[in-house]
Amino acid sequence: MSSPPVTPLLDRVRVPADLRNFSAEQLKELAEELRAETIHAVSTTGGHLGASLGVVELTTAIHAVFDTPTDRLIWDVGHQAYPHKILTGRRDRIRTLRQPGGLSGFTRRSESEYDPFGAAHSSTSISAGLGMAVARDLLGRRAGQNVIAVIGDGAMSAGMAYEAMNNAGAMKSRLIVVLNDNDMSIARPVGALSAYLSRLISSRPFLSIREVMAKVARRFPGPLARAAERADEYARGFLTGGTLFEELGFYYVGPVDGHDLDHLLPVLRNLRDAEEAGPILLHVVTQKGKGYAPAEASADKYHGVVKFNVITGEQAKAPPGPPAYTKVFAQALIAEAEADERIVAVTAAMPSGTGLDAFGKRFPRRTFDVGIAEQHAVTFAAGMACEGLRPFVAIYSTFLQRAYDQVVHDVALQNLPVRFAMDRAGLVGADGATHAGAYDIAYLGCIPNMTLMAASDEVELTHMVATAASHDAGPIAFRYPRGEGRGLELPARGTPLPIGKGRILREGTAIALLSYGTRLAEALLAAEDLAARGLSCTVADARFAKPLDTGLVEQLARHHEVLITLEEGSTGGFGALVAHHLAHAGLLDGGLRFRPLTLPDLYLDHDTPKRQYDTAGLNAPQIVAAALNAIGLNDAAARRPPLAGAG
Repeated sequence: MSSPPVTPLLDRVRVPADLRNFSAEQLKELAEELRAETIHAVSTTGGHLGASLGVVELTTAIHAVFDTPTDRLIWDVGHQAYPHKILTGRRDRIRTLRQPGGLSGFTRRSESEYDPFGAAHSSTSISAGLGMAVARDLLGRRAGQNVIAVIGDGAMSAGMAYEAMNNAGAMKSRLIVVLNDNDMSIARPVGALSAYLSRLISSRPFLSIREVMAKVARRFPGPLARAAERADEYARGFLTGGTLFEELGFYYVGPVDGHDLDHLLPVLRNLRDAEEAGPILLHVVTQKGKGYAPAEASADKYHGVVKFNVITGEQAKAPPGPPAYTKVFAQALIAEAEADERIVAVTAAMPSGTGLDAFGKRFPRRTFDVGIAEQHAVTFAAGMACEGLRPFVAIYSTFLQRAYDQVVHDVALQNLPVRFAMDRAGLVGADGATHAGAYDIAYLGCIPNMTLMAASDEVELTHMVATAASHDAGPIAFRYPRGEGRGLELPARGTPLPIGKGRILREGTAIALLSYGTRLAEALLAAEDLAARGLSCTVADARFAKPLDTGLVEQLARHHEVLITLEEGSTGGFGALVAHHLAHAGLLDGGLRFRPLTLPDLYLDHDTPKRQYDTAGLNAPQIVAAALNAIGLNDAAARRPPLAGAG
């Protein structure tokens, strides 16, 4: 473990206001110290390193120029907010980042007044910023109060960003959008000329002259006035590349070198003082991983990192274990695609996160990364399905929420055979509530025509990929968690499952545990514990939530005193579907003790997955406790002779 960096200037910063006493040269030194502090902190916690290193100078400059938190600073996604957290009074806790009880890996309103808007899903910053700007205007707050939204170029691939810009351009409220261009290379190379032009067109004299000329132009006949206005936009767009943003109603400034404070500081001051301007877009060009050689050389590997050696950049390696569910999914899909050329794969800017990078290497022409555009991904796949392809849409459960209308209207209503592979189902550890796949069972379970599956282990996942590949009767979705499987031997290719049929793994007589998903392993452990207490248990794997295996459900209900359902999802999901059937079948009328165990009705903070599931009440000890409570026994009483009928 390396020693913390020496940071004499950073040690003088308690809050961003302290930066306003520093000279430009001191701010440059401070930025280097901030970069070193960020690297050292993330080396001990893991997290999103590359994006944070890319905005060190930008973060320093914004806090030095603007009056945060009175001026609102919104970071899109939050991956790049670690330097911001260090400068805003959280340096003493930065090494608790993403740790149990520590700082969130994203911005969070409850964490600091310097986080005016929480973010972890992308492309929300401009919408939120516009809302804040309009509130400022309507509530008559300080006229000079600024709202600054920092959005990465990747997040600009989402339609929501353009919807917000279109609205902002029409409303003319004062709003500063900083486009952090670190990946798409949408700008021409930046340099002294670009910096000079950016300072010029963002300056008060230029803006004043422009306003005067606009007033003169408005005295021209209509066609000439419009021609003069467009000539101004296109002239500046020709020099700077900002015509698109001008067409959306923004005043474009840039591109500016996002690592050169001599360029950034004067431009930001100009924008701060440009009270007569409407929405402005400042285009800065940065480099992911800037200032740390390993991250500069491999931006993808250092986007999100585990603990690493600061000197060598080598990331800590987990001990060898079973393959992750994501890898199992990718291998299973490749096996299916080898046998069926109609299978294609779609992802929304998450090829490595979903395993589709491996699929893409094998089938580059059949792999489609549509960017951060989940809505488009779903309807795009629907179009493919219309023409006879067999599309798999691989999206994290939490991100599929963004495309709910498309799932309902464009896929399910038309009964199109789109396959949804929902990674990160259930709780996800350090990424916390924003990335937990808590709701898909409930939000898909209410949709007609939808078939829903949940894998209980990696072998079942392989079979469910095969099931989805062969299912052409309508949309089908399957969920699986983050992390490793159980180490089971995998078949070379999956075997399609009978639709709507579960399985029994253990026979008993007193208590039935019906699991949907990977809580099955905990259910089996709970059954062992209950058996040791004299309570005989049946353990079943539902496999399907829709169509529900009603025969299995009724069998368990009729032959057991207690029926407990288990799922890694919210209320309103699998347990609700089971309860609905039991109620209509009259099986809740005769004394059956039914207990649905779900994720609790609250947002679970980041922690280790095991502790998260302990808190949720979904590990074996809590399942045992629920069974004892249902049967009317406490822990001590359970050690007495079993009830009549218990085997």
